[in-house]
Amino acid sequence: MAFSYASFSTPFNGFAANPSPITSAFLGPSLRFSTRTSKTRNPSNGVSVKSSNSHRFLVKSKNFSVYARAAAEKSVHDFTVKDIDGNDVSLDKFKGKPLLIVNVASRCGLTSSNYSELSQLYEKYKNQGFEILAFPCNQFGGQEPGSNPEIKQFACTRFKAEFPIFDKVDVNGPSTAPIYKFLKSNAGGFLGDIIKWNFEKFLVDKKGKVVERYPPTTSPFQIEKDIQKLLAA
Repeated sequence: MAFSYASFSTPFNGFAANPSPITSAFLGPSLRFSTRTSKTRNPSNGVSVKSSNSHRFLVKSKNFSVYARAAAEKSVHDFTVKDIDGNDVSLDKFKGKPLLIVNVASRCGLTSSNYSELSQLYEKYKNQGFEILAFPCNQFGGQEPGSNPEIKQFACTRFKAEFPIFDKVDVNGPSTAPIYKFLKSNAGGFLGDIIKWNFEKFLVDKKGKVVERYPPTTSPFQIEKDIQKLLAA
């Protein structure tokens, strides 16, 4: 079955799936095309000539293109993360499975509804290959202050969560976990974006590519049709 990104039912959180062409204003000073000229003296004849430094853009553009292409060739499967018990987990173990990756918290107003619906979706589709990867994060209102054992007990006891829960991470800022740098760079606008709050969600296809991003207010049940499409693809 052919898979179409356009078939998703939920908007891309306000971001265009196909970013607009690069503009000089968007690139910022370091990548803008410059037409300034400078005078250099030819030592052989003493004549001053003008030389453009516009080549700066070409060099930057080439390097940026190489970097962007390398980033685009990566997938979620290229990363190794730690689980809630401190063990290394290579995400290539999830090859061939659609994934829903979500940053979770235990004391958020969205906690009860999200954990309940995530658990129900996982129970319904896990035998078809669907996986949910939950990453606790304490960056939003300090609403995930507990230790890893406390987080695990909370999720597994209160909400019967059976999906994988990983080590607490930062999803924004200088200590952002590499997996979240990747997720945001592939689904957050041309140069990435910040995670807005707890329970922001990324849908990943069987090849490890990010295909959709949902704001925290999008409930897991609202994503069910998109999950079904990836399972059938």
